[in-house]
Amino acid sequence: MRKLILGGQLEIVTGGWVMTDEANVHYFAMIDQLIEGHQWLERNLGTQPIRSDSHNSSQRVGGRTLLVTAPTMPYLLKRANLTSMLIQRVHYSIKKHFASTRSLEFMWRQAWDTGSSSDMFCHMMPFYSYDVPHTCGPDPKICCQFDFKRLPGGRINCPWKVPPKAVVEANVAESKVLLVPLGDDFRYDKALEWDQQYMNYQKLFDYMNTHPELHVQAQFGTLSDYFNAVYKAHGVAQGSRPSDFPVLSGDFFAYADREDHYWTGYFTSRPFYKSLDRVIESHLRGAEILYSLAVANARHAGMEGRYPVSDYALLVDARRSVALFQHHDAITGTAKENVVIDYGTRLLRSLIGLKRVIINAAHFLVMKNKEFYRFYQTEPFLETDDRRATQDSLPQRTLIELDPAGPRYLVLFNPIEQERLCAVTVLVNTVRVRVLTEDGQTLPVQLSAQWSSASQMSAEVFEATFMVRLPPLGLAVFHVYDSPDSPMTLRSDTLLRLSGRGVTARASDPLPVRSQQSDSQTFYISSQTLTAWLLWNHRPAGGLRFIDSVSSVRTDPQEVKVQMQFVVYGTRPSKDKSGAYLFLPDGKAKPYNQKEPPVVRVVEGPLFSEVVAHYQHFQQTIRIHNVPGVDGLSIDITTMVDIRDQTNKELAMRLVTDIQSGDVFYTDLNGFQMQPRRHYLKLPLQANFYPMPSQAYIQDSHHRLTLHTAQSLGVSSLESGHLEVIMDRRLMQDDNRGLGQGLKDNKKTGNRFRLLLERRSTGNKMTDSATNSFPSILSHTTNAFLNHEVLALPVLPKRRGIPPLQTFAPLKSILPCDFHLVNLRSIQSQLSVSGLFKNLDLQLLQPMSLTLMDSSTPLANDSTISLDPMEISAFKLKLR
Repeated sequence: MRKLILGGQLEIVTGGWVMTDEANVHYFAMIDQLIEGHQWLERNLGTQPIRSDSHNSSQRVGGRTLLVTAPTMPYLLKRANLTSMLIQRVHYSIKKHFASTRSLEFMWRQAWDTGSSSDMFCHMMPFYSYDVPHTCGPDPKICCQFDFKRLPGGRINCPWKVPPKAVVEANVAESKVLLVPLGDDFRYDKALEWDQQYMNYQKLFDYMNTHPELHVQAQFGTLSDYFNAVYKAHGVAQGSRPSDFPVLSGDFFAYADREDHYWTGYFTSRPFYKSLDRVIESHLRGAEILYSLAVANARHAGMEGRYPVSDYALLVDARRSVALFQHHDAITGTAKENVVIDYGTRLLRSLIGLKRVIINAAHFLVMKNKEFYRFYQTEPFLETDDRRATQDSLPQRTLIELDPAGPRYLVLFNPIEQERLCAVTVLVNTVRVRVLTEDGQTLPVQLSAQWSSASQMSAEVFEATFMVRLPPLGLAVFHVYDSPDSPMTLRSDTLLRLSGRGVTARASDPLPVRSQQSDSQTFYISSQTLTAWLLWNHRPAGGLRFIDSVSSVRTDPQEVKVQMQFVVYGTRPSKDKSGAYLFLPDGKAKPYNQKEPPVVRVVEGPLFSEVVAHYQHFQQTIRIHNVPGVDGLSIDITTMVDIRDQTNKELAMRLVTDIQSGDVFYTDLNGFQMQPRRHYLKLPLQANFYPMPSQAYIQDSHHRLTLHTAQSLGVSSLESGHLEVIMDRRLMQDDNRGLGQGLKDNKKTGNRFRLLLERRSTGNKMTDSATNSFPSILSHTTNAFLNHEVLALPVLPKRRGIPPLQTFAPLKSILPCDFHLVNLRSIQSQLSVSGLFKNLDLQLLQPMSLTLMDSSTPLANDSTISLDPMEISAFKLKLR
């Protein structure tokens, strides 16, 4: 394979771990899978995705034939020094327009780029598909005759009833020939096809190339060969813009391949795994950061040999599992059921491994005296924050069992790069809870019930919530006591609003609960900055009032009404129906109804207040934190969805507001940038849905309302002031796009959001334009809080006692608030000799010939040694 690559006969195009989806993926995972793929190529094949050096004229090329395309990928490829790319799945009408305006080759520029530094040369394949019948020209009946795997007698044929003919001297005709892709999914897996395609095409090439009057030069080629020819013909350097090429910005959502068949369903399909993916991405980033810091600190302390660097293998496994799941049939929710189980099993295994990396790194970093550090593989120092029993189950938080004999220690990890003031909730086994900081300061605690059902609370497990200030990327230590004297531990006030038919409240004595029959009266939960008014009956509704934190509460606050509705889409009654890919609704959504009003639980306390409403197919939790700063400026929304008893239904959450947004709304692309959208009445309803990997917002001249999400889902704004999110879809049939199955393996899924209301100031109005819009710093931080939760890691009790622990704050200075640390990724493809031997210093490191006869220039003592697979190298060492 190396020989073929070096000879230019085989190219590794893009070189990522997979060909990613571009709708549902987050840019963190897009970058990570690209790094993993490129490093694997370098380590195992000694190559890069189309090498570019002074010895040849080839270039790095990105090929994308996936589920529509966003501008994030060309930007990342450009930053990876790729120069050209190819795309395929674009709406058929757009392709037709581009063809008519001769724009199928263009420079793709980022919308914010005022120059041309982000320009990427892009070739758009002009026809329906990337298979051979649709790549040589507009008539598939003709093109299919040049797919020589379909020769008579084979297993596949041409559906247009005109088979290919083997090329012999008698049937070569004079014709124009295009250089076209020659392949398809699941092809070239047998030697016979290689021979069929090569021998027949070579005869065509030989004929054309020996007849100069045809003015054709035809040959087999690679993408690099093609792009090099284009650059040469226009007389420009690789990656440069030919003078007559248009410059385009934006994305190509939403995609339809024919009629009104829009591929907007997969923006939501299998949301359980979309959510799990984001959880693991956050854990991967946190584990990478803590591992890198732990190894560096161990090296600094001269203890590298005592730290479990073998955890690096767990990081590699997780990187590859996360990378694999970014595939355009994985995170999209469009794989077969048994493949989905395999994805989930891999993700869960990696999540367990990442939690181990995190607790091992945290163990070393919080030790006050590193001499007391001992690592035992079978005796972890810390517990994980939660556990999942199976790949398709929801997490269960770890219970901290308190004992009057002494304190339990709790380590909190803040994975974001800013100091964090927030409320943290842990499970405890007693109502007599006292929480102290590392320096002995007692913290206020809000004690709440743990509910096993809508109206039954646990008598053994309770929730303790306290406010903490955590260092950026740091670990803070807290002491948790079972203490009868806990004056700063306050119990939540809980009210159950019951539906009235056979539902009773079952509460235990430590936390009394009031109950009343549900009615139509409005009630409120509020904090210093937010008030939510709620009315719950057969249909849920609620509202938000924003009070500017700068002004006095006594002043007349402006009110923005946000009604929350749940609606249901069906699918068409005949012909084509919705499936894993397609969203083909049977008209506008209908209101979600159930016969009885829900059981509603209202919890109020000093640190948070929440309302939980239990409906038949979902459980809605709305929580407000009474905490200064970012955590207290948005509403926390969790919707637990379970539609496993439904048939061909899609459940959506709709926010109805009095914001005058018109027909414009904004969605993010891969968590990286915002894209203005417009609702077009001339298009079918399903054409107006877009992916929402991290956020969407609507705005007018006074306010912006942003819905932040912890999982990728489909979103739209179908009327002024509306924002609508598809929560889950259960569909009983295939939509004829290659899956061969419906979506019937739904799980109980927790969709998590933050709803942020901001006043629009002159500053952020000026940054918006017809093509650009940007989240505020507050919005960025809110999204980071949502997607990178604090991890609560209890220290396991030890018979020999717990050695002294201390806060770990790694940053010497605070990062600017508009900077985000994407990752701190360790690379361990090399060997560091200087730390290899215990109690010995390295004095000399000199490369030698294998028999030690010849020497090369000595290396620096802190150099690392890199070996390709199967290689043997010799070095002279001097140790002292």
